[in-house]
Amino acid sequence: MLKLIATRAILGLATLFAVSVLIFVCTQFLPGDVAAAVLQQSATKETLAAFRRELGLDVPAYIRFFDWLWRALHGDLGVALTNGRVIIDVIRPRFANTMFLAGYAAIISVPLSVGLGIVAAINEGRPIDRISNIITLMTISVPEFFVGYVLIAIFTVELGLFPSLATVDSDTGFFDRIYATTLPALTLTLLVAAHMLRMTRTSVLSVMSSPYIEMAFLKGLTRSRVVAHHALPNAAAPIITVVALNLAYLVVGVVVVEAVFTYPGIGQLMVDAVTKRDVPVIQACGLVFAAVFVGLNTIADILAILVNPRLKYRR
Repeated sequence: MLKLIATRAILGLATLFAVSVLIFVCTQFLPGDVAAAVLQQSATKETLAAFRRELGLDVPAYIRFFDWLWRALHGDLGVALTNGRVIIDVIRPRFANTMFLAGYAAIISVPLSVGLGIVAAINEGRPIDRISNIITLMTISVPEFFVGYVLIAIFTVELGLFPSLATVDSDTGFFDRIYATTLPALTLTLLVAAHMLRMTRTSVLSVMSSPYIEMAFLKGLTRSRVVAHHALPNAAAPIITVVALNLAYLVVGVVVVEAVFTYPGIGQLMVDAVTKRDVPVIQACGLVFAAVFVGLNTIADILAILVNPRLKYRR
């Protein structure tokens, strides 16, 4: 058991290292000259050379990578090129905003999607099952920005219930923050709930043809009782995995949603850094996103092992 968990943790760290290499390499291939983009009109041959030395661009890329990774492991993500601020101080409040939005969406989407997925499995082939399949398929097929703009058109332009811009700061109260982030949270909910609902339904139905399920029916148990007490515990592992994947998406996939609603999260910070060619900020945001995504997936693997007896004894 401990060996399996340790193996998953080591694989997670190896994946995070590989992603960090990919992030660093991709930022090195960004078009244009970083030094010239930052200095702009004040860029001369001498200032460019001095600024490149200051950024460490005059040393080989692999040395810069290991230096960046070593400092990142010690909590030093560098300094922003555009304003000279320490990146960790810039990211910290932005990351808190993103986690608040992701948590708000998760509180709505996880119980809603898992509950409706179980209801759809209990009522397989009935109208409620067919309607849920149609709605989820339509929702999955629509991109994030379109969902966001539709919600703005309905709830802001037509009904005037919620603001179109999710403007918050450190002084914003809890309930005011809830009110301001309702539309982006609903956008994320519609995107991830459909996937979780379909996967919950599929996972439950995949075990419904098992012999022990047939025996439960032969004992005279109702379909709802069979699903809740026999099928659902054995379908828990894939459900946990898909919930974890979608929770990771709530954090990693907020870039478009934050841009649509101008929400001051880490996704919006990354978009601003790309437009300004602030490479250290781009690398830091990418590393944070990767750490959250890999971490949640590793936790999902470990939880799947804990809830599934067959995985505990896998060699």
